[in-house]
Amino acid sequence: MRFACTLSALALFVLPCTAGEFKVGFGETDLTPEVGAGKKSVFLAGFGQNRKATTVHDPIMARAVVMADGDEKIAFVSVDVVGLFLPSVERVREKLTGFKYVLVSATHNHEGPDTLGLWGASPVQSGVDPDYLKRVEAGCAEAVKAAEKALAAATVKIGTAADPALINDNRKPVVKHDELVVLKFFEPKTDKPLGVLVQWNCHPEALDSRNTEVTADFIYYTVKQLRETQKCPVAYFTGTVGGLMTTLKLPVKDEKGKELADGTFEKSERYGRLVGQLAEKALKEAVPVTLTPFDIRTRELLVPVENNIYRLAWSFGTLNRTMYAWDGTPTPKKFVPTKEVGKPVAVKTEVGYLKLGELEVAAIPGEIYPELVLNKVENPADPGADFPNAAVEPAVYNQLKGKHRMLIGLANDELGYFIPKRQWDENAPFCYGLKKAQYGEMNSVGPEAAPVICGAFKELAKGK
Repeated sequence: MRFACTLSALALFVLPCTAGEFKVGFGETDLTPEVGAGKKSVFLAGFGQNRKATTVHDPIMARAVVMADGDEKIAFVSVDVVGLFLPSVERVREKLTGFKYVLVSATHNHEGPDTLGLWGASPVQSGVDPDYLKRVEAGCAEAVKAAEKALAAATVKIGTAADPALINDNRKPVVKHDELVVLKFFEPKTDKPLGVLVQWNCHPEALDSRNTEVTADFIYYTVKQLRETQKCPVAYFTGTVGGLMTTLKLPVKDEKGKELADGTFEKSERYGRLVGQLAEKALKEAVPVTLTPFDIRTRELLVPVENNIYRLAWSFGTLNRTMYAWDGTPTPKKFVPTKEVGKPVAVKTEVGYLKLGELEVAAIPGEIYPELVLNKVENPADPGADFPNAAVEPAVYNQLKGKHRMLIGLANDELGYFIPKRQWDENAPFCYGLKKAQYGEMNSVGPEAAPVICGAFKELAKGK
């Protein structure tokens, strides 16, 4: 992610469903910031501080999908920014009425405006423009409302495809989550396409740290590719991106076989279109799927913050969110706000398990490592790890027993990396004989995040 942070208390909801006609609607809102002379500085998120935008290459969008089962409505919205904290998601939900559930996710774009605070002019200055953040929150709600207005009866097909050559894992051990999931919705009588929802697992950072143009990175081209070929709206959602799933140092060649360089729009476009083509491959083998009834289970809980950089950032106001007292209990009877960051503290977040007919969806509030999704945590652990005897976390996909599955990352929050505790490697001696720590821990709230998140998801999936 090139960052981190967030989590919360108990609130398990298993709501009854009312059968009805299935409908879907798509909507979008343009959230491109103003850039140029006389405008506020736009700090680009995802790498170092003080990277200011100089121009706009392509738009920053919020894209929403609303699904209805009779009178019951749920919404998924994805926005082309680095992340949104839970309080922003709560404000989006406050602007919407009549929904059983609203999921707000970020694509984790490293070439768009800072919406978290870590990439301002200096480490002690937030990069967030409060007015722009309000615009993002309002735009997410507007996209949902537009999708709601577009609701129409629909049938659905689901497809998957995998391509390990489209992902580089730049942290050992190499574990890739290379499964793309795509849903396509049709008008029942005519088979006219109504929209496509695509989910893929990779950091949008092909433009690298040198870029100063506002862009949605490869996602702009993936959406463009699919809009051109499928002749309908397209919404892109980010999945498993911890580990680190990236395009950086990934060999990508153009149609003539020339390898394209990191930090170029040529690579960003080529990669985005290759992801779009992988989605097209999945659609060729897509099968009918039923997405009703809706079974929505969510839980608020606390996750301890042990990262001293984050604790300092909150004390300086660089990261703007409430901290809570931590007594070792993820779901205390009462969430107690605190400003004493010198004592054990936590953040409140939300985990979700969604059963949409034959499709199960994990809503994970950050950047989860693929090991934790695919049940590939090292066993035994490397002896250089900081906690080699830590228990292996329950894998997310092991909890999904249905016909189809999908994971949406940065769902309703952004807490950074969720790293298997027994692979945590901050202190020497380092794993694999390395002379220095690998990238990851500096952008995680701490080693307890993965056990807490995976444990909570297992309970949700079981209905506890």
